[in-house]
Amino acid sequence: MKRMKNLVKGAILAVGLFATASVAQAQQKIGYVNADEVFQQTTEFKTATDQLKTLSDAKQKELESMVKVLQDKNAAAEEKYKNRSEANKTTVDAELATLGQEIQQMQQRLQDVQKVAQEEVGKKQQELMAPIQTKVMNAINAVAKEKNFAYILDIGTGAVIYYQGGEDITPDVKVKLGIK
Repeated sequence: MKRMKNLVKGAILAVGLFATASVAQAQQKIGYVNADEVFQQTTEFKTATDQLKTLSDAKQKELESMVKVLQDKNAAAEEKYKNRSEANKTTVDAELATLGQEIQQMQQRLQDVQKVAQEEVGKKQQELMAPIQTKVMNAINAVAKEKNFAYILDIGTGAVIYYQGGEDITPDVKVKLGIK
């Protein structure tokens, strides 16, 4: 009889623990946010975008100016070639060779300037956007903690951008797949 009572108490305790674990699992809140939308609506994003546009426009004008000079050199070379005759062949050929070298050098400079401009704009973009991303993520984390969310999903990317607790099943999945 005493053994039966202990068995019933044990069963009740097991059911109670199972119910408590189920309730704890059920109470994990999951939220979502469109982080990109929030990011793009910050005042800092507008300011950064304006700064990047100004820098990009300046670099574009510099490149357009170089392209114009290159086009003028090409046009001059074409004109010299059209006006080439037997009488001025040697002189014109020498001038065309010089112009050809200048054009090649200008093309290389143009490519170099274009590469540097892209790098500068990319670096500036990272410099301006990183603090905004940090600010948005800090706000998301703060709201998640304040409202006791276990997980926050970014609906723009589908990624989990905040998690508190939960159980990592990676080792179990590895065992299931026979991975050591």
